[in-house]
Order: sequence, then structure tokens, then C-alpha cells
Amino acid sequence: MSAKQRNVEVILELFAALERRDAQAELEHYQPDVDFQWPPSLPYGGSSRERQGDRPSFVDTWTPLQPTAAERRMDPRVVAAGEDEVVVLWRQRGVGPSGERFDGEVLGLYGFRDGKLARAQMFYFDAAAVAGFLARATAPLAAGVIP
Repeated sequence: MSAKQRNVEVILELFAALERRDAQAELEHYQPDVDFQWPPSLPYGGSSRERQGDRPSFVDTWTPLQPTAAERRMDPRVVAAGEDEVVVLWRQRGVGPSGERFDGEVLGLYGFRDGKLARAQMFYFDAAAVAGFLARATAPLAAGVIP
């Protein structure tokens, strides 16, 4: 199997693990120094390596907003692949405490080293819409109101 084919296989396995919330399966495919890059306008934005302890992670932010498999479904589609990188179009979904739903497209650029994910950079098609949804959906949580 070529490096390109292996990288595609790994990224699709990672998406499946994310959808299942299988942290152990995820970790098996990450380099120890994996770096996730998110749009700075999002609560978990910036580099995962540089994130301050007071900022939530992607998982902290989205887990309460994805209570069912329907919200966790990402529908990943590989749009390009090379020896060291794979580009995937996927969907970010969630539901807020009020019932408001979010469903938006994300383009991810994934870099590999030695067959494991080393870097992931996400490009939301509408980062402002994501930020707005998250502000509304997490406000009750931040205020201590449990939906």
C-alpha cells in the first residue's frame, strides 16, 4: 500500500473514531506532537499546542452539542491526497439547548508523518456562523443552566 493510500485509510479511520467517540482509536493514529489548527474566531481557536488552559478544546465545546449519532456524523469525503497530506471535506453538526441546529461544511488539511497524523488545519466555510451558534448554544452552559 502506498503512503498516499495509507494516509487516506488513516484519516477515514480517524473520522470514524471521532464519530464513535473512541478516544483510544484516535490516539493510535496521532503523532505524539500532533497539532490542531482552528480558526482563531472560535472558542477553541488557534493551535492546540499553544492553547491556554482557560480556553475550551474542540471536544469540550462540541461534545455537549452532539448528543446523538446524527449530530456526530461528519460525512467525510476525501477530495485530494498526496504522499504527506490529505484534504477532506466534512460536516460540523450540533444542536443547542434551545433546539437550534447547526450544520456547516469544513475543509480539513491533514499532514502525516510516518503514517500518523501530525497536523490538522480546519477551514470552516462560515466561521462567523459557527461562532454565533456556539455563543448561543454555550451561553446556558456558561451560566450554569443545565438544559
